[in-house]
Amino acid sequence: MLTIGEKQFTSRLLLGTGKFTDFDVQQQAIAASETEILTFAVRRMNIFEPTQPNLLEKIDVSKYTLLPNTAGAKTAEEAVRIAQLAKASGLCDMIKVEVIGCDRSLLPDPIETLKATEKLLELGFIVLPYTSDDVVLARHLQELGAHAIMPGASPIGSGQGVINPLNLQFIMEQSTVPVIVDAGIGTPADAAYAMQLGADGVLLNTAVSGAQNPIQMARAMKYAIEAGRMGYEAGAIPKKEYGIASSPQKGMSPIG
Repeated sequence: MLTIGEKQFTSRLLLGTGKFTDFDVQQQAIAASETEILTFAVRRMNIFEPTQPNLLEKIDVSKYTLLPNTAGAKTAEEAVRIAQLAKASGLCDMIKVEVIGCDRSLLPDPIETLKATEKLLELGFIVLPYTSDDVVLARHLQELGAHAIMPGASPIGSGQGVINPLNLQFIMEQSTVPVIVDAGIGTPADAAYAMQLGADGVLLNTAVSGAQNPIQMARAMKYAIEAGRMGYEAGAIPKKEYGIASSPQKGMSPIG
């Protein structure tokens, strides 16, 4: 069971709703993933601009927990304002804090992320900050009271998978709140690996929406995350330098 604040979820897959080719594919992929949490950029919703499409128009939102994000924010002030607009629109009291500090790499701004997280916690939000795989920053966000930590596996939309497993493990080891690996997942193998490292969940979008068959990929990600979590909980054997016979030698019948 994934617990974020006082909310509990069976699925450990959080799915983005953007960049699908059409709403029918989006709807079918969401259903195939069996996710319970949908995330979307508030600034791309028509609560800001009536001429913008409603990315959730074909989704029965009563079946899901919505996780608006502050994508597009460059400062803490902008992120807080976007979150307040989302809450005022009745979307949800959960918010994914996303404050980009570098337009080329799309890596988050650590200072502005800390500021936004602190302010939104004061305002009573359930706050999930998106961050880099900075171990110390993750600890500071947790100490502020963040309800989950969301370190990126690699840059947003890059599909590079987990490029720094050691840092992710350090973040997971020190964390007392869920660690949800966010950004850079490209394949089911990437998602399973993140979960095998000890992640509590995975958030992805492009890996599904950009796949040749988004519906099939959504289903594959669902199974990969479940398998990765089960493997982590089962406890893998330690790696050894040399081979060890899988059958015991003692008690074997003599040959000839």
